[in-house]
Amino acid sequence: MAENYREFNPGNDQEDRGTHDKRTENHWRNSIGRITTIVAILLVFAVVVLESVYSIGEQEQGVVTTFGSAGNVVTSGLHFKIPFVQKVTKVNTTILGFPIGYRPDSEDSASQEQIDDESLMITSDFNFVNVDFYVEYKVSDPIKYLYYSQQPKEILKNIAQSCIRNIISNYVVDDVITTGKSKIQAEIKDMIIEKLEEQDIGLVLVNISMQDAEPPTEAVIEAFKAVETAKQGKETAINNANKYRNQKIPEASAKADQILQAAEASKQERVNEGVAQASRFNEMYAEYEKNPLLTKQRMFYEAMEDVLPDVKLIIDDGSGDLNKTLYLDELQLEDITNRNSAISQETSDAQEE
Repeated sequence: MAENYREFNPGNDQEDRGTHDKRTENHWRNSIGRITTIVAILLVFAVVVLESVYSIGEQEQGVVTTFGSAGNVVTSGLHFKIPFVQKVTKVNTTILGFPIGYRPDSEDSASQEQIDDESLMITSDFNFVNVDFYVEYKVSDPIKYLYYSQQPKEILKNIAQSCIRNIISNYVVDDVITTGKSKIQAEIKDMIIEKLEEQDIGLVLVNISMQDAEPPTEAVIEAFKAVETAKQGKETAINNANKYRNQKIPEASAKADQILQAAEASKQERVNEGVAQASRFNEMYAEYEKNPLLTKQRMFYEAMEDVLPDVKLIIDDGSGDLNKTLYLDELQLEDITNRNSAISQETSDAQEE
């Protein structure tokens, strides 16, 4: 009966098929819902895991905050945190820097744009000068750097500009442009370090260097170039003078030594001569004591020869006899002897005749 009923009532079969389709559809819906739930759970788990793990680079430090309150500072490596409760802020701890007085060109690093508001300064002798600096710094305390001030870099820049103008105003323009750069840099660095310690913003100064210093106008620049050229000429002249002095001083010293040695030799010669004359005088005096009269006569004759070298001397005993006359001049004595011999010969010839 039932089968006959289905055969003659096709509408009941269609109802059964619809019920079966609804069951299949509900089954797929339930499966998709379960898959979606699992995927959502997996996504939440992945997000939780990702939010729990973080890494810090070698040149970084991380500040961990819990509900907005700063906690500890972590260094490089892999770390964990509580998701949605803790937050990590990374801070670059490498040496950073910024210019003062100029702005580097991004296209050409060799060129730069001058900023007069930062570079133009006045010196102690009331001259204007354009001075460029480059400041190098790094973060010393990440917590203070992040939370003790809103713009720590701007604070450092303002401190640097104030210290630069303060120190530059103590020097004359010539020292700023030429000879005083090293000393100026050292004083500016010390002042900036002192100011940073007072502000306590988590930054430390590494170095500050003077890039360039020149007058603000072309005419003044040319004048300073001329001054610098004159200074170089002065240094060259001084060096040449020192070279000439170093060359001449040894020569003069050698000549002075030679003169001193000659003087010492002459002195010794004179001393020896004086000693010899004294010894001779002593010997003469000893002979004089033996026969004073003879010595006096000899000394008188020698003195007369020295006083009257061109006078012909003869000695006469006062008897008037020419034969007893003594001629001191050997030539004259020879002439007289020859003459007497001739006279004697003539006299003998006359007697014979």
